[in-house]
Amino acid sequence: MLDQTQVERLEAEAVNSAKVRQPMYAARKKIFPKRASGSFRQFKWLVMAVTLGIYYLTPWLRWDRGPFAPDQAVLLDVANRRFYFFFIEIWPQEFYYVAGLLVMAGVGLFLITSTVGRAWCGYTCPQTVWVDLFLVVERAIEGDRNARIKLDAGPWTPRKLVLRVSKHAIWLVIGALTGGAWIFYFADAPTLLGELFTGTAAPVAYITVAVLTATTYTFGGLMREQVCTYMCPWPRIQAAMLDESSLTVTYNDWRGEPRSRHAKKVQAAGQPVGDCVDCNACVAVCPMGIDIRDGQQLECITCALCIDACDGVMDKLGKERGLISYATLSDYNANMMLATAGGASSVNPALVRTDDGLFSDRLAHFHIRKIFRPRTYVYMAMWSLIGLGLLFSLLTRDRLEINVLHDRNPQFVTLSDGSIRNGYTVKLLNMIPEPRTIIVTLGGLPGAEMSIVGVDLPADRSFAVQVEPDRLKMLKVFVRLPADQINREAQTFTFRVEDKVSFESNEYTATFNAPEIAR
Repeated sequence: MLDQTQVERLEAEAVNSAKVRQPMYAARKKIFPKRASGSFRQFKWLVMAVTLGIYYLTPWLRWDRGPFAPDQAVLLDVANRRFYFFFIEIWPQEFYYVAGLLVMAGVGLFLITSTVGRAWCGYTCPQTVWVDLFLVVERAIEGDRNARIKLDAGPWTPRKLVLRVSKHAIWLVIGALTGGAWIFYFADAPTLLGELFTGTAAPVAYITVAVLTATTYTFGGLMREQVCTYMCPWPRIQAAMLDESSLTVTYNDWRGEPRSRHAKKVQAAGQPVGDCVDCNACVAVCPMGIDIRDGQQLECITCALCIDACDGVMDKLGKERGLISYATLSDYNANMMLATAGGASSVNPALVRTDDGLFSDRLAHFHIRKIFRPRTYVYMAMWSLIGLGLLFSLLTRDRLEINVLHDRNPQFVTLSDGSIRNGYTVKLLNMIPEPRTIIVTLGGLPGAEMSIVGVDLPADRSFAVQVEPDRLKMLKVFVRLPADQINREAQTFTFRVEDKVSFESNEYTATFNAPEIAR
């Protein structure tokens, strides 16, 4: 029996020990991103202008579809169950087109991420675009980074109160405009705008504007980077999309390390020194508040503003741009092997340069051919095939449809002359915004005639029926077959519909029921 002092004590501690346990929620640390300038920042301005322009202006575009259809170019008409997109009109039973577009968007997102990383997040994601817009307002009112930090840390004064109230008021206006633009996609925009200001719009319109105003203001103005870090699932999915040939924003520590703000003193001491001067410019401009020099991180949206900031510093120092750049993991690893003498030493930037200070020819550089690899071709092929399939289906789809429902009770009626009559509900669907004259004809079933309830014409095998634009017309049709033409209990025939003007036609195979034949 061992004494308790003789039991070996292992150096182990639970990761969730009360002594080291972190709170599940930490208060947000405010981020004050500095205004960046450079090619990537200019590209982001362009993308923001284009995307916001599309969002806010699209409901006001007009498209002439004739006198029987709305003239709004893009309209989701919920009341009439239609979706209009310029010359395309989608009916509820054609929702597979929308599903196909969503699949294309998903595959496209996989394609973009596998080639250029989180470019969607950095440039075109609505969260990113609206945060950029809110930051423009914030900088215009409160100043750039240092001024905003000083204002935030200072006491509440009349000036600070005016600035904060002005900023949040404009944010709320932007949120209201965002919600207002959204509801214009569901009704005629000019008409709905007038109803909104006169108080005659539907309650759901005001509710939608209020909800979108609150969410835009909260996500774009108050939460900002927390939405990307904690709420969005894509940062956790993107790792499965990336490989060693994917372009990502990378700090090239094979060139920048060891970093020093006193390069001349370090060099005079005979120690290696990299190009990074530890100025933190890349951290100051980052809207996520991270340091790209710590490597790839879940929070990074690859907006590349750190590249602009670092390039600006390198220009001032007279050094080559690209200390932070878009690079692939394979190129980075190859250059790290060169800078560390095959992994035998720590990073020595002298190993990647020649005696005259230029970069070595052995350095790996990105080329556009590197992103075209089997994965890229597979995604491109999938995306293209889905798009071509949707386009082919759209161009060849029928705009005239017929559906027939046989009366269930009774299945047939025996008339006084011995003939048999069957009843049908015939549905004619005119899927264009123009009135049509549709010819309904019986096919097969020799000797049969049909009559239409409400049509004061003698029984015949063919009738002309007027169908309103973009409407479903229901007909009650009776088909009569003489007794001498009945040779079995059930016979098949067709209802054929045809538009003589557009030459469109369609058919439906129906069944004519008769009593059991005595044997």
